[in-house]
Parts: sequence; C-alpha cells; structure tokens
Amino acid sequence: MASLACTVDGIKFSNPFVIGSGPPGTNAKVIAKAFEEGWGGVIAKTISLDASKVTNVAPRYARMRASESREVLGWQNIELISDRPFDTWMDEFKQLKDSYPDGVLIASVMEEYNKDAWIELIERTQESGVDAFELNFSCPHGLPERKMGAAMGQNSEILEEVCGWVNSVATIPVWAKMTPNVTHIVDPARAALRAGCEGVAAINTILSVMGVDLETLRPQPTVEGYSVPGGYSCKAVRPIALRMVMELATMMYGGGSGNPIGEMSSGEFPDRSISAIGGVETGEDAAQFILLGGSTVQVCTGVMIHGYKLASELCRGLEAFMEKHGFDSIEDFRGHSLQYFSTHAELVRRQHEVKAREKAERAGIVTKDTAWDGDSFVEQSNRLVSND
Repeated sequence: MASLACTVDGIKFSNPFVIGSGPPGTNAKVIAKAFEEGWGGVIAKTISLDASKVTNVAPRYARMRASESREVLGWQNIELISDRPFDTWMDEFKQLKDSYPDGVLIASVMEEYNKDAWIELIERTQESGVDAFELNFSCPHGLPERKMGAAMGQNSEILEEVCGWVNSVATIPVWAKMTPNVTHIVDPARAALRAGCEGVAAINTILSVMGVDLETLRPQPTVEGYSVPGGYSCKAVRPIALRMVMELATMMYGGGSGNPIGEMSSGEFPDRSISAIGGVETGEDAAQFILLGGSTVQVCTGVMIHGYKLASELCRGLEAFMEKHGFDSIEDFRGHSLQYFSTHAELVRRQHEVKAREKAERAGIVTKDTAWDGDSFVEQSNRLVSND
C-alpha cells in the first residue's frame, strides 16, 4: 500500500500536505483544527517582532468565478501579516507543541532590513519549539514601504544577506519563500540556498488587480472607494506555479537528461528541498507538483474555499494516483517528469527524426537489421541502391 509519509530536511511529515501561511494558520485554535483534521504540517500566519504596525482592512478579498458554474477560479487578497502580538504567538507555539508533539509546526517570519531584528526574531521564535522556519520574502503587497516581503525577495543580494543572518543563528531547518513577481525565480532561490537555507517554498501570490466594478467604476476589493493591487491565488495560478517549480527543480536537481531525480547529478543543490505552492485543491494537483520536484505541497486558498477537511480528500486523491502507477512512496516519483523537458530545437529534431523514420518505413526502406524480410529480400535491397 502506498505511504504518504515523508521526511524532508530531517522533519517527519505524516503526509506531504502543509497548510500555507495565511488565514488558515492565524491562531492556535485554527492550527489545532488543522492538526486534528490530518494535515501533515502547518505554517502559521507570518509574524514579526512589532505587530502594532499591522492593520488589516475589510473587505480584503476578491474572487473570480466561472460565468456559468460559479466555481471560484481566482482569489485575490490584500491581507497583511499577523496583527497579533509576538509574545502571544510564542505562548501559542509552545502550547501547540505541547498538545500536538507530532504535529509539524513551521513559523513564517518577516522583518525589516535590520540584522539585529532578524536575529532576535529567529532566536526568540525557535525557543518556542517550532520545527522549522519559512522566511517570507514574497508577500507582494504587505508593507513594501518597510522593504518587507517581496520588496526584499526581489533583490537577490539583500535576500542572500538576510538568509545569512538567519542561518548564523537558526538551529532548525529554514525555507525561503519565493516571490513569482520576478523575471527569473531561480536567481533569488539560488541566493537563498547559497546562504545556507535547507529549502525554498514557491510560489507566493502574483501581484494583480482582480477587476473593476463597471457600475461604480471602482477597483476590487474596494475599501472606502479605494483599493491597492493584491496577491492572486487559487487554481488559475497553478500553471504558472508548476512552471516556476519546474525551473527551481531543474536548477537544484538537474533535469531534461532522461533520468529520474534520483539519478540526476547535474543540479546545483541536489540535497535541498522544494515546498510547492499554487492552486492545489486535489490530490491530482499535488501529484503534478511532486512530479516536478516538490517534496511537500502547501495549500492556503484551497482551505479557505473547502475547509480543513480538505486534507482527507487530498490524501485519498494522492494515494489513488500512487497506487495506479505502482508508487510506494513520495520519493518513488518525486521529480520524475523533469526528465521530459527539453529545448524547442530538440523538439524539432526529435519530430524530424520520427517523421523521417516513418517515411522510410512507408517506402519499405530498411532502417534496422531486424526489418529484413526473406520473402522480399531482393526488393528491399533494390530500395537501398542510391542509383542504378
């Protein structure tokens, strides 16, 4: 029987499904609910040392729906990081680890470009007993005026410096969460891994404007008649997320060589991990991210749409996929599909090769020794003569 258990960066997950940082991990009560519903891990909503500077607004979400079915295809948020005091979070992290010692609890953290603040944040948070850190270098709209989130993650030099500060004091695994709002996502990821991070998480939301109300002529979501660009998520972003995870995995593990991930040796960081994110709502969605190199799969918007019970559906769907293909573990197929990416020129070459072989076969031209036929040997020989 297929097993969903996996060990990533030394952390044992009962399954690869992790609640992504955001509203589904906004306090101890909802995090406890996630553990009880069987999620493999939870990344709490992003915290900082001084929550007094954080003020959320309402409404802060907007949705894109299919015109007929009304299915939610896209979700935009202008949500900020946690507005709850740092000391409150430390108490709740300790309580959660006492109550759910086997539950994987990951702290998402964010600070300004200040070495002392980052070091204090990391040292104090890891004393609470959390299992790992996720560094939020990727929120597209949260506090950019303080050079936080994506404003930091879009600068590879600053990101590498901050990761160096973190890893100088961190005693638990560190993941750097990547923003998709860059030209080449491998650049900041390479910087984070170079600075000692055990893994990267990708992608965070895509900076967007959901739409404009054609009655009021105001952008959405509208707060007192005004709005700001926000982060776009849900199933509509999945193809973009899959592409970026593939690019990261190819850089880290290698790819396109015709070999599965376990046999690749051309990557720059073969021993690091990817926590894949982007529009996952089914086990089949998750399987695609794992096939492209993800070790764990995060879900945030999906929980906001379907609730915490989604975990059991995700597990069932992934188990069914694994049993169909005879995979016993996540590692049996992680990165398997990377070998099938190539260049456009190579695609053209392969297609020409196949067409040439098919043309030769239709003409009865022998291309391999096994094709010789004793009954038509002379005729086959004549077809191979260049001139007569």
